[in-house]
Amino acid sequence: MSDEDKMPDLGSLMNMAKKLQGDVVEMQQAVERMEVEASAGGGMVTAVVNGRYELVSIRIDKEVVDPNEVEMLQDLVVAAVTQATAKMRETAQAEMAKLTGGLNIPGMPTL
Repeated sequence: MSDEDKMPDLGSLMNMAKKLQGDVVEMQQAVERMEVEASAGGGMVTAVVNGRYELVSIRIDKEVVDPNEVEMLQDLVVAAVTQATAKMRETAQAEMAKLTGGLNIPGMPTL
């Protein structure tokens, strides 16, 4: 086997890299359109976060709205938003892993 047979075809590698880059861009756009939700307090507060990690909506059950328990409500809101953001991050990473096979490719954007 000659050295040429052992060397990967540079053109083929470049084409594969371009395709992967295009796939990553498509995946990023798809993830940006995703929304996930998480709740706290047994569903008393629910937060929805999109793929750009923006808070899209928040729902608060009227049962938890008590002027004497404002701190508890604030804690529930923070917990729901934090959980929704973490869930979106996990979802985005799982989607990217589908493209990269779980490899951490240098220079490849993270979602």
